[in-house]
Amino acid sequence: MAKKEKGTRQKKKKGRSTQELLGIKTFTKYGLAVGKYELLFYMIAPTNISVLSRANIEIKIHHLMMVLSAVPDIEVTCTDSCECFDDNKTYLQARLEEETNPKVRKIIKKDIDFLDDIQTEMATARQFLLIGRCRNLKPEQVFNTANRIEKVVSEQGFETHRMKKAEIKRFLAVYFEASMNGDQMPDTDGEQFFDGEDSDEEEA
Repeated sequence: MAKKEKGTRQKKKKGRSTQELLGIKTFTKYGLAVGKYELLFYMIAPTNISVLSRANIEIKIHHLMMVLSAVPDIEVTCTDSCECFDDNKTYLQARLEEETNPKVRKIIKKDIDFLDDIQTEMATARQFLLIGRCRNLKPEQVFNTANRIEKVVSEQGFETHRMKKAEIKRFLAVYFEASMNGDQMPDTDGEQFFDGEDSDEEEA
């Protein structure tokens, strides 16, 4: 009996999906359900502090401190707003060192230069997010909390908006280095290949 229970536990453990390991449950009306929390995502328009005076930079810092004081559980995240090609470049560099054919080496170098150009154009783009956590709140309470956070951030001079489902999907895809087209990914893996009509015909 003990062996059977152990085998069942192992089977369940092996059957866990990536989604379960990350703790992501599902998209909600206002954000993302992760573990015991519902996360609310806010995109912040970046400010070019290189053109600001020291006094204005201190004011910006003070405003951010006011936001953190008003919403102490909020989290700040800074990520690339595009895919990273470092792994691709590392692979191509290794291939270049191994390759002896001059024509193939020339093609590999062109590929590396191409990735460098893309990286130069896109790497300077960053996205700044504020993430609010809600726990054990009813939908109307989450709605009120979402609006309150957005109001607090806006009142401190930050240009912000609460991210919609497509924006959250794109952020997650870039964060986990999956794709630049995360907003086009189906909510359920393989969903795009499923035809509800076929299922109805089989049941009939």
